[in-house]
Amino acid sequence: MPGRHAYRTSPSATAGMPPGVPFIVGNEAAERFSYYGMKAILVIFMTTLLAGRDGTPAPMNAGEAKFWYHAFSSAVYFFPLVGAIVADLLLGKYPTIMLLSLVYCAGHAALALDETRSGLLLGLALIAVGSGGIKPCVSAHVGDQFGPSNENLLPRVFSWFYFAINLGAFVSSLLTPWLLESFGPGWAFGVPGLFMAAATVIFWLGRHSFVHVPPAGPGAIREACGPEARAALGRLALVYVFVAVFWALFDQTGSSWVLQATKLDRSFAGIEWLPSQIQAVNPLLVLAFIPLFSTVVWPALERIMPLPPLSRIALGLFLAAASFAIVAAAEWRIEAGTRPTIGWQLAAYAVLTAAEIMVSVTCLEFSYTQAPLSLKSLVMGLYLLSVSAGNLLAAGVNWLTTGADGLPLVTGTTYYLLFAGLMLATAVCFLPVAAFLPTRRYIRPEER
Repeated sequence: MPGRHAYRTSPSATAGMPPGVPFIVGNEAAERFSYYGMKAILVIFMTTLLAGRDGTPAPMNAGEAKFWYHAFSSAVYFFPLVGAIVADLLLGKYPTIMLLSLVYCAGHAALALDETRSGLLLGLALIAVGSGGIKPCVSAHVGDQFGPSNENLLPRVFSWFYFAINLGAFVSSLLTPWLLESFGPGWAFGVPGLFMAAATVIFWLGRHSFVHVPPAGPGAIREACGPEARAALGRLALVYVFVAVFWALFDQTGSSWVLQATKLDRSFAGIEWLPSQIQAVNPLLVLAFIPLFSTVVWPALERIMPLPPLSRIALGLFLAAASFAIVAAAEWRIEAGTRPTIGWQLAAYAVLTAAEIMVSVTCLEFSYTQAPLSLKSLVMGLYLLSVSAGNLLAAGVNWLTTGADGLPLVTGTTYYLLFAGLMLATAVCFLPVAAFLPTRRYIRPEER
C-alpha cells in the first residue's frame, strides 16, 4: 500500500502499552457488534421471516435452520486459515484486514437489502469470507505491537480485546432483536452493517500508530516445514482438537438454546425478554467475569495449586459439560408439561461463561505466544479452525439426527445430554495433555 515503507515494522522498547492498541480494541468492539448483532437474530429470521422469491413467507423448519446456522458459523471459522495465509505470505496483516473489511460490509448490505434465501446465502457467504478472514489477522496484529520489554502486558491486552468483543456482543444482542421485532429485517441487518463500516474507519485511523509486520513470503513456508515449527504446530493442533468440542457446545447458545428459550417463561426483572435476547447474558457476564477472574478467581486458585494455561483450559471443558447438564434439566421439566423459568438458562449461561473465560481467553494468549514469529496469523487461523470444526460437529449431529421428513430424531433432554456426555469425555481425555504437553514462548524482538 502507498506509504507502507514509512510504517514501523517492529515494536519499540517500552514498558508501557503500545499506541496502536486503542484503535485495534475499538475496531474489535464495533466489528463484534456487527457480527453478533446479525448472528443473534439469524435463527429467528430463518424460521419466521425468511421470504420466497415472490415475497411470500418461506421460513425454514427448526432442524434446517440449526443446520444452516452451524454451517455458516463453521464457514466463518474456516476462512481465518485463508486470511492468515494471505496475510503471512502475501499482503501483511494490515492490508488484508482493510481489504476483507470491505467484503464484510458488502455481506451486511446483502442481508439488509434482500430478505429472500438468495440474499441470505449471498450475505452469509460474504460475511463468512470477510469476518473469518480478518479474525486471525486482528488478534495476531494486536500481539505484534508488543516486544520483550512489555510482553508482560499481553495477558492484560488480550483480556481487553476479549472485553471489547463482548461489549459489542452484549449491546447488539439486546438491540438487534428489538430492531427486528419493531422495524423488520432491513433495519435489523442494516444497523450491524453500519457498525462494520465504523470498525473499518477506526482501524484505518490507527494506521500510523501500528507496528506493520511485513509478510514473510516463501520464508514462512520454509519455516513452517522446519522441525521446530512442525513441533510447535503439532502441539497446538493437539490442543485445538479438544477445544473444538467446546465450541460445538458453546455456539449452540445461538441455535438450540434460542429455540429452547421460546418454551420458557421469559419474564425476568419486570421485562418479557425475546428468545434471541437471552444471548445478551453471555457477553454481559463476560464483562463482569474478566476482571473478577483476573483479580479474585485466578489468584485464589493459584494459592491452592499452579494453573498454567492448559490447566485452565481443562477446567473450562468440565464446566462446559456442566452447563449442558443444566439446560438438559430445564428441557426435562418442559417435557413434563411445565413451563420453567428463564432462570434455568441464566444459570447455564453463568457456568458456560466461566468456561469461556477459561478456554477462549486463555487460548488467545496461548496461541499467540506459542506460535513461531512468522506464523502468528497462521496459528491464530488454526485456532479459529477449531471453532469451525466444532460447528461442523454440531451441524453434523443435527444433520445425522434429522429424519427423511425433516424432523429431528434426537430431541429434548436426550439431545442436550448427548452433548454434555461428549464434552465430559473430552475433558477427561484432555487431562494428560494438560499435564504433560511441553510449551515454548515466541515473542517478537524489538527495534534497535
